[in-house]
Amino acid sequence: MIEFIFMLTHDDRTVDDAPAVLKSLRDSGLRYVGFKDVGASPQRQRELTDAAHRMSMEVMLEVVSTSPEDEARSLRAARAAGVDWVLGGTTPALGRDILAGSGILYCPFPGTVAGHPSRLSGTVAEIADHAKQLTALDGVHGVDLLTYRHAEADPEELTRAVVEAVDGPVIAAGSVVTEEQIALLCRAGAWGFTIGGAIFERRLPGGDTIAGQVKAVLAAAADA
Repeated sequence: MIEFIFMLTHDDRTVDDAPAVLKSLRDSGLRYVGFKDVGASPQRQRELTDAAHRMSMEVMLEVVSTSPEDEARSLRAARAAGVDWVLGGTTPALGRDILAGSGILYCPFPGTVAGHPSRLSGTVAEIADHAKQLTALDGVHGVDLLTYRHAEADPEELTRAVVEAVDGPVIAAGSVVTEEQIALLCRAGAWGFTIGGAIFERRLPGGDTIAGQVKAVLAAAADA
C-alpha cells in the first residue's frame, strides 16, 4: 500500500484556513498531514503540528524556500515546531546540520529544483544518481521527488529509477490529480505521495468537502 500525505497547501503555500481544514479531518482516517514553510509563520507551524499530533497524525513540513538563508530559517522553524518529517530543500548539508539529533526524518529534493512553484530538471539518470548520493549521507532518511513537476521525464520511469537507486523512502510530491497517477506511483514503488491543491480545487472524487476528497484518496491509495 502506498501512503497518502494530505498537504494543507495550494499553489505551493500553506492555506490561510489550515487549522479549520485540519479540524475537519478528525474522523477521516488520515495518518499523514503536511504543510509548506511558505505561508505559515513559526507560530502557525507549531499550532498545526500540535493539533495534528493530538489527532494521532504524523506531520510533514515541506521546504520550498528558494534561497539558502530562507531554507535555513525554515529548517530551524520546523525543528522548533516539532514536526516528524522535513521534506524538500536543496541544501542537504543545512538540513543535516540543523536537524541533527532532533529525530526528524529528513527527505530533501533530488535533482535540480528551482522556482516557486518548484520545478524539477535533469535526466532520469542524473536525478537517480543524485538521490543515491543524498541517501548515502548521514541524517538523510529518503527523498522528496517532484515526479510530476518534470517537463519531460516519463513519470513511471523516473520514479522507478529513483526508488531503485535509494536507500530509504521515496515520496512523490506535487501535481498529483488523478487515481491513475496514484496507481502509477504505487507500481513504481514510491513509499508515498502528496496531494494539496487538487483537493482544494475539488478535482478528485469524493464530493464537495475536503474530508470527502481525502477519504476518496485514502481509498484509492489502499486499492493501488
